[in-house]
Amino acid sequence: MALNLKRVPVAEQDPKVRAHNFEEVCLGYTQEEAIEEAKRCLNCKKPKCMTGCPVEINIPAFIAQVAEGNIEEAYKIISESSSLPAVCGRVCPQENQCEGVCVLGNKGDAVSIGRIERFVADWACANGIHPATDIKPNGRKVAVIGAGPAGLTCAGDLARRGYDVTIFEALHEPGGVLVYGIPEFRLPKEKVVAKEVDNVRNLGVKIETDVVAGHALTVEELLGEEGFDAVFIGSGAGLPRFMNIPGELANGVLSANEYLTRNNLMRAYAGGDTPIVHGKRCVVVGGGNVAMDSARTALRLGAETYIVYRRSMEELPARAEEVHHAQEEGIIFDLLTNPVEILEAEDGWVRGIRCIRMELGEPDESGRRRPIEIPGSEFEIPCDEVIMALGTSPNPLIPSTTKGLDTNRRQCIIADEATGQTSKEGVFAGGDAVTGAATVILAMGAGKKAAKGIDDYLNRKEAEKAEQTEA
Repeated sequence: MALNLKRVPVAEQDPKVRAHNFEEVCLGYTQEEAIEEAKRCLNCKKPKCMTGCPVEINIPAFIAQVAEGNIEEAYKIISESSSLPAVCGRVCPQENQCEGVCVLGNKGDAVSIGRIERFVADWACANGIHPATDIKPNGRKVAVIGAGPAGLTCAGDLARRGYDVTIFEALHEPGGVLVYGIPEFRLPKEKVVAKEVDNVRNLGVKIETDVVAGHALTVEELLGEEGFDAVFIGSGAGLPRFMNIPGELANGVLSANEYLTRNNLMRAYAGGDTPIVHGKRCVVVGGGNVAMDSARTALRLGAETYIVYRRSMEELPARAEEVHHAQEEGIIFDLLTNPVEILEAEDGWVRGIRCIRMELGEPDESGRRRPIEIPGSEFEIPCDEVIMALGTSPNPLIPSTTKGLDTNRRQCIIADEATGQTSKEGVFAGGDAVTGAATVILAMGAGKKAAKGIDDYLNRKEAEKAEQTEA
């Protein structure tokens, strides 16, 4: 049978319809479609896709099971490595990782690994299949700070190794960026995130919400009177950045963090208890996935929406799929453009944004061509809402209340890349708290490495203690 070089297409909501609702855009594969797509896999002897996966899922093995129609077995294989498969199947940038190195991509379309993973995870949830929980306790306790992707992954992996794990989460719902940062139309909260969190709980992990680490509990207290043998810090990066241009204090100027948190976690879009600005014309500043999420949310709330970004379409850091969806839905891209001032009306509200045109010069340290202002090219975009989606930094609260915990100039915790070990004995860290804002899957990969690092560290300590006792 001839090899099919084209991937099986996936159904999506019509752009004209979905631009007015918060229902999931991508409808996912049917079982027949997932099996058909899985049969495209070449089952390479040296699969590059596995090296491209930060959580090291045995991709060829689970896809082979799907191709045979053994969906439950495929889920078991995925669950050995990933605590959040339904999440990863939706928001992981597979095109830059597992699918990006798929051999089939050299001649045609790479295997749609992410969509197959999503199907398997959704099928398992619909059929009441959960990760195995036959775990033998080892008598040791680990505290995890933050119930985001890094913390949930670290906690799940440690629980599988027999640890008594408690997650301390500052917000009232676990999930971190999965619940506050990614919109419902990309990642449903009750259907997907809550179910994945429940799977982690089913491993024996306890989750305490409304606990601000560094304030209600310090790292020293966790290691001391609370009796934990080690601590993992996966507190994310929730401190928004601004441009520090005139007018940023005007009413109607929001950080993407606040805007998305109010809409996603507090359900402002559905008439929740938290208020949110509903602009008639919204300008989103930035070009990453958070900018796309903010713009597409503002559009669904009724605003004519612009994305202003200082580089060209080729340099947009957002996923190609998210940019494509935004364009389909009617988002206006004003590229090679940079804001220089927020214009304020007499009543204190935004009335517009003054920008300057840019051109691209020589590459800078990031490898992208440096944007350069074009003198005399300033112009105004009238608007009543501006959302700054310029990235985030870690909150300095935990480092400032923890003696001996080293950070860099960006207030990121310094941790060993391979193990997550920090400068403080018994304390490990990973995810955005270490790297600054990055992807969900990279945070999960860091949580996974830290879980192994913690296990190795505590086993080593136990062996040293046994040797001293014998001596």
